[in-house]
Amino acid sequence: MAVPKKKTSKSKSRKSHWYKKANLARQKSLSLAMSLLSNNSVSFVYNKSIIDLDG
Repeated sequence: MAVPKKKTSKSKSRKSHWYKKANLARQKSLSLAMSLLSNNSVSFVYNKSIIDLDG
């Protein structure tokens, strides 16, 4: 006989939602950083003299 699953508590669902949002922000920032470091960034405008670490 089938048994219904227990409902996830509000705190656990909120925590899960927060982790998903944080993970998405982490992925975006890592992707942007990798794009800047590899000089393949074409989707936005930035000042290269500020980013340049050599001088």
